[in-house]
Amino acid sequence: MTQLLGLLPIDKTPGWTSHDVIAYTRGILSTYEFSRIGHCGTLDPMASGLLLVLIGREATKKQAEFLGLDKVYQAQITLGILTDSWDMQGFILKQEPCPKITLKQVKEALKTMTGKISHPIPFYSAKKVKGQAMYEHARNGVNIKKESVVEIYKYSKISLKDNIISFEVSCSSGTYIRSLAFMLGEKLGTFGTLSALRRTQIGPYKIKDALPLDTLRKSAPEDIVKWVKSL
Repeated sequence: MTQLLGLLPIDKTPGWTSHDVIAYTRGILSTYEFSRIGHCGTLDPMASGLLLVLIGREATKKQAEFLGLDKVYQAQITLGILTDSWDMQGFILKQEPCPKITLKQVKEALKTMTGKISHPIPFYSAKKVKGQAMYEHARNGVNIKKESVVEIYKYSKISLKDNIISFEVSCSSGTYIRSLAFMLGEKLGTFGTLSALRRTQIGPYKIKDALPLDTLRKSAPEDIVKWVKSL
């Protein structure tokens, strides 16, 4: 068996969990020898975009380094809707007609959400409290309020159409875009729910250099290995 070690950037499609991608990759590369495989930076099933897969023990040892890298996302937020998960996969808690909002108001609100900010962690998140993920507490009817300090470097490509806001955001590791959606809704006097998300960059790694998930599913193992980058 050929020893395999390195980093495989994959462009995940919506509908797949990050765990699904890892399990599939492990299976299709089973003809190669590697001790461990894992990812660095979970993407929710609703989201698409860059997922960095680490292959081999020496690669997975560097997981913390990759987790700490800055990120770039393309986000879409729907105003007037609040869900329990702060994205469209959650249960709708409240819905109201969206007030008349201008692009200038959106940009001014985002300015107040730039730099080092304290943002709420979604109740339905993998953040652990007392040994359990927050989503496990939430499923048991206990919503735990926690905040974390993150850094938002900049927003760009900001647009507003009807009740939908779109933008690109560059941010530090640990930023929940669902939380930015929730906060933005509040600042605009309504509700905000994340309705689409795509991760386009992690540190120096860009989506244009990633293996599309559909290509991964259709390719032979020896062709997939060509996408593996050395560390």
